[in-house]
Amino acid sequence: MTNIDSRRDPWPALPLDEWRDSYATLHLYTQIVGKTRLALAPMENHWWQVVLYLTSRGLTTSPMPFERGTVQVDFDFVDHQLLARTSEGSSASLALVPRTVADFHAEYMKLLRGLGVAVNIWSMPVEIPEATRFTDDRMHRSYDPEAVHRFWRVLVQSEPVMREFRGRFTGKASPVHFFWGSFDLAATRFSGRPAPPHPGGAPNVGDWVMREAYSRELSSAGFWPGSGAVEEPAFYSYAYPEPPGFADALVEPEAAYYDRTMGEFILPYESVRLAPSPEGALMAFLQSTYEAAANLGNWDRASLERAAGEPRERESREREKQGG
Repeated sequence: MTNIDSRRDPWPALPLDEWRDSYATLHLYTQIVGKTRLALAPMENHWWQVVLYLTSRGLTTSPMPFERGTVQVDFDFVDHQLLARTSEGSSASLALVPRTVADFHAEYMKLLRGLGVAVNIWSMPVEIPEATRFTDDRMHRSYDPEAVHRFWRVLVQSEPVMREFRGRFTGKASPVHFFWGSFDLAATRFSGRPAPPHPGGAPNVGDWVMREAYSRELSSAGFWPGSGAVEEPAFYSYAYPEPPGFADALVEPEAAYYDRTMGEFILPYESVRLAPSPEGALMAFLQSTYEAAANLGNWDRASLERAAGEPRERESREREKQGG
């Protein structure tokens, strides 16, 4: 069981170098579980059926259909267990401890079979350069429970801000959800117009997959622990297609910058957690980068956004009518 006083450190430090190996291993664990959703859940636009969702203890698949009902798989990052439950009332668990990806894959598939869930998943990781099949991966085997818990705490603190941001938009918008391919918590807004075909090119991902994901104009933002060109945990924001002038737009807060290698605005997590108001800094980043995408992309903002305070004002008027 993790022993962390989250009230004392609600936005915990998460230096990439301190948990790089555990991060890489956990990424692959989530891909194995996430591919169960890919195999069982019916198709939704932009592949939203494959994502994981944040819970009060970790991440979940939410209920997935199988031949005898539904099954749900949860990562518990408090007690560090993987829990699977079915609508028939059966359950099974697997301790989250240091073990090879190959062993995790074998034990997880055995756990599902024990619950009567027959599923086949493609054993090749996606969106990871030079990946090894799950069944053959004996290199990745680290699991630091304290670091994993801190990572989850960052998601816990970030999600309410992202949910509030999402609620300001009345157009088509994704839930706040966790993509196991890129290992990030994300929220996406759409202009309502089709987008040009995405060029693809993600490792072990068919170009047709990326074209579905990016089939409509969008502005997307989220959090991930860092990798590649950005070697630190960070919030990000990008637009597809990127409108002219987007890279040079003035955004907030001051620590935010445009990374031309990534093609995204980046806000270092460390600058957020040390800000006088981390929530305010994050919201400023989400709002200002979206406005850059929407204004430069000529989105119909008047029809896509909720007026500030609109729901509360309606509720207040209704109460006045009722005399209370």
